[in-house]
Amino acid sequence: MVHLSRVPTSKDISAPLVEGLERIKFEHADEDDATVSVYGSRYAAQDLPRHEMPELEMPKEVAYRMIKDDLTLDGTPTLNLASFVTTYMEEEAEKLMIECFSKNFIDYEEYPVSADIQARCVSMIARLFNIPTKDDSNAMGTSTIGSSEAIMLAVLAMKKLWANKRKAEGKPFDRPNIIMNSAVQVCWEKAARYFDVEEKYVYCTEDRFVIDPQQAIDLIDENTIGICAILGTTYTGEYEDIKGINDLLVEKNLDVPIHVDAASGGFVAPFINPGLLWDFRLEKVVSINVSGHKYGLVYPGVGWVVWRDPQFLPKELVFNINYLGADQASFTLNFSRGASQIIGQYYQLIRLGKHGYRAIMLNLTRTADYLAANLEQLGFIILSKGGGEGLPLVACRLDPDSDKHYDEFAIAHQLRERGWVVPAYTMAPHTENLKLMRVVVREDFTRSRCDSLIADFKLACQTLDKLDAKTIEERKEHRTNMRKKATRTGRHHKLNEHFTDEKHSLQGKTGKTHGIC
Repeated sequence: MVHLSRVPTSKDISAPLVEGLERIKFEHADEDDATVSVYGSRYAAQDLPRHEMPELEMPKEVAYRMIKDDLTLDGTPTLNLASFVTTYMEEEAEKLMIECFSKNFIDYEEYPVSADIQARCVSMIARLFNIPTKDDSNAMGTSTIGSSEAIMLAVLAMKKLWANKRKAEGKPFDRPNIIMNSAVQVCWEKAARYFDVEEKYVYCTEDRFVIDPQQAIDLIDENTIGICAILGTTYTGEYEDIKGINDLLVEKNLDVPIHVDAASGGFVAPFINPGLLWDFRLEKVVSINVSGHKYGLVYPGVGWVVWRDPQFLPKELVFNINYLGADQASFTLNFSRGASQIIGQYYQLIRLGKHGYRAIMLNLTRTADYLAANLEQLGFIILSKGGGEGLPLVACRLDPDSDKHYDEFAIAHQLRERGWVVPAYTMAPHTENLKLMRVVVREDFTRSRCDSLIADFKLACQTLDKLDAKTIEERKEHRTNMRKKATRTGRHHKLNEHFTDEKHSLQGKTGKTHGIC
């Protein structure tokens, strides 16, 4: 997901950092840029260029140090427990990826081995998802920038397949719809909106945060292009009942495909819960996406999508092109891209093997269960599943009967003061504005680090317990004002005000907070 950036006005650029105080100007000292320290150079006494490209160059050492110093204000990736995205890879993997930075993956003629490595990854991942491999099978897949692109491709394929069928029957094909859980990640809303597909939601309840198979089937009509089922929801990490949906479709003889969004669970369930039926073993599952940069253990920038058979990928969406002398079939929203992440995925697949992935996922599951048990002991209500029945994460909320005068957002802010990024969310619509917190357990979240987090959770609650309701509210208002000031000074992303009052998304309509992925 890429943020939409606002271009600042001349007035924004010229405004002083502190209102009422003009910028102080110093005379430039005579210096020799070749010998002076970075912090003794004139660049250290100037603002970093923010809005317009500078006229003159600067020494490479200075550019590196100035940007590096600026980036120290970012959070620490290993303490960012909001994100599923990988924050650790072995040195050998990093070295391989760096060596491939300059390779344009789309140039198959120039880099044929890189192209073949993608094919190897597709085959390994498809077989992990139990793709049919009989002599007459012809499964296929491709790499993507992430699961968002993979989902866009899958929705396009389902829409085109449905439209072709309707055209052949002489029926209208102008009102496609897709069925999904209201707790879907925002990329599903985007796919539906961008490709003119109506969203039909199975809404969550106060005690059910996944899709209900029967309700999903009841929403089907002649314009339904498919059903989205999630292997590991963003909020609570639960696996949706994909087999239940499949069995009802078979029972009622409904010609509606299932796409499985396995962005987070695709590299977890096969190793922790191999008996769970969610993949190509179910006849109605026609396509699956997975994020290599989540539990696939690769740095951000790679996803995968696999189709059961070419019949589920209409030919008119695939472009046969000759690029720099090589014939290739292309189904992608992007074109030029680096080969590094694909090489990183291949490294992890062959370096770890099934045994290595299983060992890592088992450790993550144990750590998540340990964290959940401790938070429950501290008085939190655990919303996520343990024992490998869901993703290795912990979703929790305050006990409403505890009569606390603060909420989950206040705890999240208190933890932030200790360096942790543990987000609080407002749940999907129809859950009575339920609030929750979520801790994602990743590969580098060790038992020792988990103990530190538990101690800080306890400290955060003790600190807030000592404050009265008025002080809590004043601190909340102060945080809001500080964010506004930070935005004005350019320290935080500023959204163009033209887009702030949208009412077309679930967040705009209901106040749902989209979980970080």
